[in-house]
Parts: sequence; C-alpha cells; structure tokens
Amino acid sequence: MRPHYRDSGTGQPLLLVHGWGGDSRVWDPIPLPGYRVVAVDLRGHGRSPVPDEGYRPADLAADLAELATDLRLGPVVAIGHSMGAQVVTALAVEHPGTVDALVVVDPAYGADAAEERLFEERLSAVREGGAAAVSHLGDLPPDVRRQFLATPGHVLAKCYAGMYTDPGAFGARPAAERYLRRRACPVLCLRSLAEPAAWEAALGGHPLSRVVVWAGTGHFLHLERPAAFAALLTRWLSTLEGDVRGWRRGGIPS
Repeated sequence: MRPHYRDSGTGQPLLLVHGWGGDSRVWDPIPLPGYRVVAVDLRGHGRSPVPDEGYRPADLAADLAELATDLRLGPVVAIGHSMGAQVVTALAVEHPGTVDALVVVDPAYGADAAEERLFEERLSAVREGGAAAVSHLGDLPPDVRRQFLATPGHVLAKCYAGMYTDPGAFGARPAAERYLRRRACPVLCLRSLAEPAAWEAALGGHPLSRVVVWAGTGHFLHLERPAAFAALLTRWLSTLEGDVRGWRRGGIPS
C-alpha cells in the first residue's frame, strides 16, 4: 500500500518517518535545505489510507520499501522518531538494500522490565480511544496532540500492539536486543535519557554508529531543538561520506 508522502524533489534523499499518532507535518520545523526530503504519513495516519490491518512495524516498513522503490530513491538515509524509529529499524532489517543509514530519535524500543509491565494496561487505555491514550503520553506539542487525536482508534491500538504486545514485537529490551543486532548499517541514535542511551550503545553495531544524549529534553527533543537536530544530522552524515558504500560492499568491519 502506498502511503501519502511529500517530496522536496532534489538532493540526497532523506526518508522521514513520524511517530505513533503523528503524521509527516511533525517534521516541518526541522530545517533540511539541500536534501531531498521525503516525509511520509504511515498507513492509518494523516492523509494515508486507513486499512483494518497491517500495523506492525514490519508492515509499515514494507510500505516504505515499496515507496522507496517506486520513487527510485536508491539506498536512503531513513530517519524515524519513536514508533517511526521501530519502523525504520524494521526497514533496515527486513529490506536492507533500501537503507544506507538510520537516524533513530528517542526510539520506542528498549523498554525496561518496569515499563514492560505496563504494556497491557496502556493498551487497554488506547483501546478506550484517543483521549484516554493521550493521557498516558504526558505533554505533547499542540500540533502533535491534534494529529494524535485525529488518528483512528483502531490504528492507535494496532500500532501499539504491534510495537509491544503482538508476537514478534521488539519494544521490550530482550526482543529489541535480538532484533537490533540484525541492523547492519550505521545508526545515529539520539536519546533524551542517559540510561537507555547507554543500553543502546552497549549493543555495539557498525563502527560509524553513534549514540547521543540531550539531557533535559523530552520525548520530542528534535522539535525542542530543531536547528541543533539538523546540525547534528548534517555533521554525522558528513562522517559517512565515502564510508557507507564501503560497508554495503564489505559488511560490518571487525
């Protein structure tokens, strides 16, 4: 299924993937001149079609792989926030030829044991509807809150289950550790908290991968500091020039 997308049309392609209950407009504050920005509305979100099923990260990633092929993007730098970070991770694992590198922003994987015990309670709240679900998310940027409340309830519930409770979900740490080790590409991970950042860094991976912590920020840290996020992204991508194609030919260096 082809999702709705916006395409700036020129430059190095960046595939931007929003989080749970959001849509492509969430990226508008991020200044990315000089890049070809392809920002998508995942299925069920924004202006994309709203099927009854197909809301696991792997399903959403399959939509992106098809879109990348249709648009002839070539291997792309895929950037995902929260649930979007799960989706681009699934894209890199299940469709590795589609991805050169990943940027994951406060990803919705790696929940510790205490958070894992809340999964079923939160899923029950989500099934009550958007207003009940949003109460579990704390403060949201106003635009994001409006997007979330406009997202159909079954989409929110099935996306949440796909991330955390369905068979094959990799939201909890043990499953995430197994799944993330299948990512072969360089990954820039930006976290708001030091402990999950340390957990992710300990997983290892490609030698060009990097984990960054912005202390004192919230879950939407890229929107709190949009210019700083764009600068971080640009600096990291510059370190990959001349190297990314090498890892694709030769695999992960030892």
